[in-house]
Amino acid sequence: MSTDVRPTPAHGGPGRTAPEVPPPPRTGPLVALVAGREVLAQVRTRSFQVSTVILLLVVLAGVVLPSLLGGRFGGDTRVAVVAGAGAALEGREGFETVPADDADEARQLVRDEGVDAAVLPAPAASSGEGTGADVLVVARTEAPTALVEALSVTPEVELTDPDATPEALRFLVPFAFGLVFFMAALGSGTMIAQNTVQEKQTRVVEILLAAVPARVLMAGKILGNAALAIGQVAAIAAVAVVGLVVTGQDDLLTLVGAPVAWFVGFFVLGFALLAAIYAASASLVSRLEDVGSVLQPVTWLVMLPYFGVVFFSSNATVMTVLSYIPFSAPVAMPVRLFFGDAAWWEPLLALVLLAASTVVVVLVAARIYTRSLLRTGTRVRLRSALRERD
Repeated sequence: MSTDVRPTPAHGGPGRTAPEVPPPPRTGPLVALVAGREVLAQVRTRSFQVSTVILLLVVLAGVVLPSLLGGRFGGDTRVAVVAGAGAALEGREGFETVPADDADEARQLVRDEGVDAAVLPAPAASSGEGTGADVLVVARTEAPTALVEALSVTPEVELTDPDATPEALRFLVPFAFGLVFFMAALGSGTMIAQNTVQEKQTRVVEILLAAVPARVLMAGKILGNAALAIGQVAAIAAVAVVGLVVTGQDDLLTLVGAPVAWFVGFFVLGFALLAAIYAASASLVSRLEDVGSVLQPVTWLVMLPYFGVVFFSSNATVMTVLSYIPFSAPVAMPVRLFFGDAAWWEPLLALVLLAASTVVVVLVAARIYTRSLLRTGTRVRLRSALRERD
């Protein structure tokens, strides 16, 4: 009796299936993983939390304080009125009339601080002619300005351009748009740069590059910080809306609604463009002490458009030029839309130009970032990073 004994095939030999090699992870999940790491790392820092709270408080104060100083929450002005002398105050908001039997009673109410002021019939002049005023205002130390204005004769007014934007808003809106973009781009961009250099200096980047490619690492940093910046902008918008509604200034929301929607689109692309430049610039150095010098050019790219829009917001020619320059378009074009100075096709054209510029800048920045990230020691020359072969 014989037994058929067949040799067991060796690993990888005929008759045995080779183990399947798992496919490489897709780029999308890797970018999301890096972006999530960036978001968690930033949100957990005390500096980010404190700066965000302070920024929101400043925005809320900027919306509420003008209304408080304007007397919206100061309560109605109590006015003692004698013999119908306060007819001009009837139906006016901000005034509460207190009837008085005669002038002596009205004056006593003022002395006792029961009212803020009193309105009496004007006494006749000694010459027998009128004094030129129908009423007399009595107050303790100073007559309320709102009361004097309400009793003054208002001349007839003719407006040549009633639909024009008020001068206060022509300054405030460019300042607000510019400040939001300036602070978001500068703050998040600086954070990207510092984290990049710190990872190089501590050799953590070598561990990260063993798990994800350099381009994915840069994309994740940009995406994560963009999410944080957009979140901050959304929080600022929410606080501003609440402040405007509470203070009775919600009519401004209808004026800035469409420009704000355009601003969000321009903001996303403009932030990606600047964040890529920050990341590429930081990859050229290996010490935190060198970050300031390498970021100076990109800082100027953020500051100059901001000051340009604020200072030249009333110059239509300059604003038109700025609305097509990639670094200033995110602020200049929404401002022009708010003023009604841009045709319907102009924001579309500016958005396309900004998107194209962002793609080109991101590709160049990824090239620099990839070739400089593992190079430590002296500062990497920009020309060297661009010419070196992969």
